[in-house]
Amino acid sequence: MHLLFVCTGNTCRSPLAEAIARHEIAKRGLDGVTVASAGTSAWDGAPASDGALLVAMEHGLELGAHQARMLTPGIVEQADVILTMGPSHLERVHVLGGAARAQQLTTFASRGASQEAVSDPFGGDLAVYRRTFAELSTLVGAALDRFESDRVGRTTP
Repeated sequence: MHLLFVCTGNTCRSPLAEAIARHEIAKRGLDGVTVASAGTSAWDGAPASDGALLVAMEHGLELGAHQARMLTPGIVEQADVILTMGPSHLERVHVLGGAARAQQLTTFASRGASQEAVSDPFGGDLAVYRRTFAELSTLVGAALDRFESDRVGRTTP
């Protein structure tokens, strides 16, 4: 399964979500799960924001090699599950052909109980990035819990 996180610039939320998911996937030993990120208005090749880099480092995650990339039909086509940070990102994924495989991260993680967007730390201080990191950690953990329970449900007769 290939999981894709989508935000606006692919410099804050989606790269953090990707890094958190990679760490959790390895920690949980989830075989066959890959993860990536992209942005609906990304500047290809841009680095992760300073705040995202710092908060990731505080948690032992590495974003130094991250390079932003623009969401394209090809990226959407490669993804099995697409989790967006907000409704505008979800709309863009729909336009690019991924409607059947996409939901907002909050909606997916809460099994439909939340429609809220993930808070955007862009332009905020480190405390704002820390809050967003905590929010993403909870949501990504819940999303992976859902993947695991759904996977078990599919393999159980």
